[in-house]
Amino acid sequence: METVGNTTAPAGAVVAVTGAAGAIGTRLVELLLTANGPATVRAIDRVEISERPGLKVVQLDLATDELDSAFMGVSTVVHLATASTPRVDEMANAQGELEILDRVLAASAAAEVTHLVVLSTAMVYGAWPGNPVPLTESAPIRPNPDFPWAATRARVERRCQEWGREHGVSVAVLRPTAVVADGLLGDLARALDSARQGIAADGDPPVQYLHIDDLVSAVATVVGAAFSGVANIAPDGWIPPGALAELEGPRQRLRAPMWVVGQLAEVRSRYGLAPISAGVLPYTASSWVVANDQIRSLGWDASYSNEEAWVVSHEPHALERLPARKRQELALAAMVVAGLGAGSALIAAIRRWSRRLT
Repeated sequence: METVGNTTAPAGAVVAVTGAAGAIGTRLVELLLTANGPATVRAIDRVEISERPGLKVVQLDLATDELDSAFMGVSTVVHLATASTPRVDEMANAQGELEILDRVLAASAAAEVTHLVVLSTAMVYGAWPGNPVPLTESAPIRPNPDFPWAATRARVERRCQEWGREHGVSVAVLRPTAVVADGLLGDLARALDSARQGIAADGDPPVQYLHIDDLVSAVATVVGAAFSGVANIAPDGWIPPGALAELEGPRQRLRAPMWVVGQLAEVRSRYGLAPISAGVLPYTASSWVVANDQIRSLGWDASYSNEEAWVVSHEPHALERLPARKRQELALAAMVVAGLGAGSALIAAIRRWSRRLT
């Protein structure tokens, strides 16, 4: 993995990484160890992590275990033990995540930590008609209300920033766009991709994709610079709708009003046919692409462009290997089935409305 920018922590700094066993945490620990040498990184997670010379591993549950001793002697905390990707049951998990955050912040205060880095998302800006292209860090925080994962990220940001002001701690909030990896669309990227297929909402906004290695190098750069503030994380520019269509190849897509697509998406979500809630739909219809000037000013640069990140993450599925005529026939059949499902959902909604009036 190529690293760009200053990833070296200040002399004598000890960096604690929560969620160190996750996809982002594992990569970050390795990068920080390479840049800073042994005995400078503390990996914290509830699952087992292999011990090695120079790396202190603390295995505990952030939700229930005593935390003060785990953070003692730490100068920087990188809090990755958050829901870094959305889930269908986000509402059920949001409160538990905020309680864990409060416990981490309390332990960090007791340890007199001087720098906190927390991962958020560019989705906190919301996807709204008329959004500037691109959005800068000065844009208002307006997550779409029907997408609770983005709303929870905004709450996480506010709590960390308020805590930082109260305790005199510098806080860095990172807002990455949709993250992908080699041969793998992340949960968010996969949900956005799924929502653009078949019966899709009106609108063709530009899109951005961030390779996970570039996200990790951005986190390490922020740690090395002891950066305080908000930084969007994305490659330069974005993929325009026409260019995205060329990357995706031929796809049958039926356009429909948002409320119709929303009814269908609710049915898909209810029966486990969609990766996450229907609240993601506005993010496929209006732009939320971001500018990266802030993180670039720290010396960071992406190793993968948006297009390169999309290409390396995309594995053609079985349908894409079929002849074009067969793909078209299957896609048309799928749209008919989806249309029937949307019609059924609409009829059910009308019946419920009628019952409330009688």
